[in-house]
Amino acid sequence: MMTAAAGVALALSGGYIHAKAALAQALIERAWRQSTEAKEAPKPWPWADTRPVALLEAPRLGTRMVALEGDSGRTLAFGPGHAPGSAMPGAPGVAVFSGHRDTHFSFLRQLKKGDVLLAHTPAREVIVYRIVSLEVADSRTATIVDDGGEPLLALVTCWPFDAVTPGGPMRYVVTAEAVGRMPG
Repeated sequence: MMTAAAGVALALSGGYIHAKAALAQALIERAWRQSTEAKEAPKPWPWADTRPVALLEAPRLGTRMVALEGDSGRTLAFGPGHAPGSAMPGAPGVAVFSGHRDTHFSFLRQLKKGDVLLAHTPAREVIVYRIVSLEVADSRTATIVDDGGEPLLALVTCWPFDAVTPGGPMRYVVTAEAVGRMPG
C-alpha cells in the first residue's frame, strides 16, 4: 500500500511539472499577443519577474513557444529564457536561449542540421535561421563566443536528454545562422 501511494505521488509530481509548463506558456503567449498594443510586453501574471521577449518556432516540428527575459532557474520553470547580455534575435552577435530538456526544449533532440528556425521579435519582425551545428559541450570548459558579427541563434539545454538526474555539466547546443527576415 505504501509503495502504491509513493508511486501515485511521484506520478502526480511529474505531471504537475508538465501541467505548470503548459499553463505558463498559455499565459505567456497571451502576454506576448498583448504586447502589440504596448511599448513593452506585459508581465504574464501579476507577480512575474520576467516578460516575453521573443517567440521561437521550429516549423518542421510544428513547435512554437514564447521565450522570457532572463535565464534563471525560476524563469526556466515557465519557459525558455533569453540569456542576459546576449544579442536579441536579428541583432549582430549571438542570441542565446536556454530551456529545460524535459519540457520546453525537449524538441531540440528532433532538430537536424539545415532545419529552419524562426524567431519573432517584439517589433513583429521574423528572423529566419538555418541550423548549422548540433553539438554537445561541457559547460565547465566551453563558452559561446559572441564577436558581435553576423546574427546567430544558440539554443541550449542539458544533455543527455534521457538523464535520470537533473543538472550535470554537459549541454546540447543548437547553433543557427540568420538567413533572412520577413514581416511578422
